[in-house]
Amino acid sequence: MNMESVKLVYFSPTGTTQAVARSIAQGMNPGSLEAIDITRPEARRQPLLTSENELLVVAVPVYMGRVPALVTEWLNALQAHDTPTVCVVVYGNRAYEDALLELKTILTQCGCIPIACAAYIGEHSFSSSETPVAQGRPDKADLSHAQAFGQRIREKLQAIASISQIPDVHVPGIYPYTRDSKLWTVDFIAVNDQCTHCGLCAEVCPTGAVDPHDSSLIQQEICITCCACIKSCPQSARSMKPSPVKDASIRLTTLFKEPKQSECFL
Repeated sequence: MNMESVKLVYFSPTGTTQAVARSIAQGMNPGSLEAIDITRPEARRQPLLTSENELLVVAVPVYMGRVPALVTEWLNALQAHDTPTVCVVVYGNRAYEDALLELKTILTQCGCIPIACAAYIGEHSFSSSETPVAQGRPDKADLSHAQAFGQRIREKLQAIASISQIPDVHVPGIYPYTRDSKLWTVDFIAVNDQCTHCGLCAEVCPTGAVDPHDSSLIQQEICITCCACIKSCPQSARSMKPSPVKDASIRLTTLFKEPKQSECFL
């Protein structure tokens, strides 16, 4: 099979999933690459259309062992026609639980044919200098692994004449899914007087939860606790208040120090 056209889709509030996805694409070395960043709300207004003549790569972060609900909503509207697809999840060194199975199932139901799947590690959203969790990941080794994964996908496709020759790719996970995809609604972000109201936090928020005119105002009911606003603040004016999120970051630092390794399923 030829693999000249690749559509690379990723949701990546803090950049870790994007880094993994782009390294996989680099390893594929396609003739043409269309990167579709669905992180911002306006990018998710139109559904994606794709065909059997393209290779689709979808990469998402893991939230609570699941695919983020707002990503699921967009993916469910995807229209594919026997499109060869690579499913990728990125998690914060705890566990990806059922997320990879969920992503594969969603895409299959939309007309995709999964040909490869993978789980990579990225710095946890709750990670900070005080409570580091998978800090600095994906690192150089992770990205080299992702690039090699992309090369293996290319070789797999080149070795067959038709997508129908590829058997089902089995991935870990349980259905019904173990966890609820609903996230916490919690007041956890503190804004100190170093804030210059530059608006960057509102720009990077994937749900539009931060008021662009007053960055201390946050719509908690649509916040997905991705911490993109905290990590992107040039003044370091945003941090976690004592809260369930802060408590979780401490538990993660304590319980998940041992670095997890990437897993690929071809």
